[in-house]
Amino acid sequence: MSPAGADSLDRAHMRRALAWARKGLGRSSPNPAVGAVVVRGGRIVGRGFHAQAGTPHAEVHALREAGGLARGASIYVTLEPCNHHGRTPPCTGAILKAGISRVIYGASDPNPQAQGGGEFLRSQGLEVKGGVLAAECAEEHRFFLTHVTLGRPHVILKTAATLDGRTAARSGDSRWVTGPAARQEVHRWRNWCDAICVGIGTALADDPQLTCRIKGGRDPLRVIVDTSLSLPPTAQVVNPASAAGCLIACGPRPPARRRARLEKEGAEVLPLPAAPGGVDLTALLAELHRRGVTSILLEGGAGLAWGFLAAGLVDEVMYFLAPKLIGGAKAPGMIGGVGFEKMAQALALGPVSVKNHGDDLCLRARVRR
Repeated sequence: MSPAGADSLDRAHMRRALAWARKGLGRSSPNPAVGAVVVRGGRIVGRGFHAQAGTPHAEVHALREAGGLARGASIYVTLEPCNHHGRTPPCTGAILKAGISRVIYGASDPNPQAQGGGEFLRSQGLEVKGGVLAAECAEEHRFFLTHVTLGRPHVILKTAATLDGRTAARSGDSRWVTGPAARQEVHRWRNWCDAICVGIGTALADDPQLTCRIKGGRDPLRVIVDTSLSLPPTAQVVNPASAAGCLIACGPRPPARRRARLEKEGAEVLPLPAAPGGVDLTALLAELHRRGVTSILLEGGAGLAWGFLAAGLVDEVMYFLAPKLIGGAKAPGMIGGVGFEKMAQALALGPVSVKNHGDDLCLRARVRR
């Protein structure tokens, strides 16, 4: 086969590994949601994904399914195989034991404890090829990459607005800005992300459950930024029918009686250092990182969005735009706060992807660093 043909085949198999990787999203944290396929004679004989931290990695599942057919075969992995003994043995050892002859991986592992798997396997006589669909694999593993390289969760700012940028009518009514298809897509993202976060204004106005309402979905950790600890213990986010926890991030000296009432209902109160406009959001993300949270979805409100943006803590935006016009100078917008003073200070986004969900548009883009 020509080099060009071999490269094309490698990319095709890596795309299949990426499809398997997505099965682990929201389940594998703080580990990456890796996918792997074993190929022999042009045929896939083993598939796997990392389903949960502390359980076998994607490579091990794919090798087990391949069995004896793995000897002399190729394995495609979306992230460089790990080369250290953590909660599970190194995947490099499993690859060697299975008799794999060729290893193809997408993104390099930035974790200093686990990296070097490709180099090690090459030193053992295997053919190793890295960087296949590297950009696509890095995008798939962006939660993990942010978690490792920046020491905090990957932050996605999600909002829904009309075409004139309003998130609610001037009365505060916001149900519903977007249609059922767009709302279903948001629940898919709740299923994928480790945590969901709203400010106290949104929590009081909407009394949301912040759960994932799709079949087979998983609820994220619910985080409320509530500087004064004013969330009532009867709030749905404290007591929905869900196994997911509720974390209330407040100022450094929360009122003892309010704290006791919330904790009695099952919420966890997290005092944080104060910062201009509220609590220290950097400290909040550091604590979530310590708990193994690799991704967080910001769902409201405008003040919280500005707080994260102004602190340089937003990595990605997801804007749902409904083909509606509300108008009104007092109708709330997507982002609050004082805003940047000059256009040159505006955060640049891109590249932008656009997708229809029913009549609504979803614009997604990364914040340019």
